[in-house]
Amino acid sequence: MLKGEGIYKSFGGLMALKGVDFHLRRGEVLGMIGPNGSGKTTLFNIISGLYRPDSGAVYLERRRIDGLKPYQITQLGIGRTFQIVRPLAHLTVLENVAIGVLYGRDGIHQMRRAKARAEELLEFTGLAEKQDQPAGRLPLADRKRLELARALATRPSVLLLDEVFAGLNQVEMEEAIDLVTRIRVEFGVTIFMIEHVMKAIMQACHRILALHHGQKIAEGTPQEVAGHPDVIEAYLGSTYADRL
Repeated sequence: MLKGEGIYKSFGGLMALKGVDFHLRRGEVLGMIGPNGSGKTTLFNIISGLYRPDSGAVYLERRRIDGLKPYQITQLGIGRTFQIVRPLAHLTVLENVAIGVLYGRDGIHQMRRAKARAEELLEFTGLAEKQDQPAGRLPLADRKRLELARALATRPSVLLLDEVFAGLNQVEMEEAIDLVTRIRVEFGVTIFMIEHVMKAIMQACHRILALHHGQKIAEGTPQEVAGHPDVIEAYLGSTYADRL
């Protein structure tokens, strides 16, 4: 469904990604973990067209997409959320999602139809009762839901989720995990997600890949990656890894 080959990206003298390979199978949830600064969001920015790789390639269903503009990649079927949630604060929740519909792949260009579709997505994400509120007044958990609804509004076949569980309490996290599962099952969306909350990523993902200093250090099932010595060393230091 989505594949990256030998991706390098540097910023001045800082090498953010060093030959990263990945593959995402249709219908799965692939997780990506790693300490802060390991290159996770940089990889998402390359996939979604915000950055161009220095070398390497990204393919969506065998079509090469690295180097395309973000709106072109959206039109091909890749949606994303952002780690820092920034809704259009002075517009309503409904208007925020309707704008996503207007610029999505459904070919809807009338605001009335866009709002009708947005209402369906707000019902799905649990925000229907707040659709007339200004988006800037939503609490964090609801802003995360709004971010998901806006991404779904573009009708993606692949969805990139950047730390959708960060800052949530236990109940909110469980609800968010359930929502991600429903997105995969009910919308048929393939999901690639960055997450630091290990409980969430262990529950939600079929496979995980781990980055450290811009390199892939492990890939496999959640249990395999969580117990990998290189992953433990990256998070906790060599003393802990040596005890395995």
